[in-house]
Amino acid sequence: MDYRYGSHTVYKIEYHLVWVTKYRYRVLIGDVGQRVRELVRQTCEAFEIRIIKGVVSKDHVHILVSAPPEISVSDMMRHIKGRSSSKLFEEFPELKKRYWGRHFWARGYFCVTVGEMTEAMIQEYLAHHFEPDPARDFRVES
Repeated sequence: MDYRYGSHTVYKIEYHLVWVTKYRYRVLIGDVGQRVRELVRQTCEAFEIRIIKGVVSKDHVHILVSAPPEISVSDMMRHIKGRSSSKLFEEFPELKKRYWGRHFWARGYFCVTVGEMTEAMIQEYLAHHFEPDPARDFRVES
């Protein structure tokens, strides 16, 4: 398994993230699409977020990432969307005509966790780890 290590932690936390351009305008093509890819990579590197796979489509971005436990998904998306939006408006002035409100990305995002442990596997482990006692689902091992 590809576990990551922090100073006091061992973890494997992966997320599939998707976010779209405002009004689903198909502007992530050519130089703008390439620049979005670079900005997302740079931002992720700065926060020790590893991009496992990703795609920049014409009107949305999909990435599969491995993130450290101390960064929340909302913080991750705030950094990625905020930094990329401001840089894109700086570097591509023509975008300001289409996005007059200075919002490049639509509000919100899609997020789902990815893992190798299913709920059934965890329940099976817990069921056999302790002496069975259906009255107590969460207890201290004696």
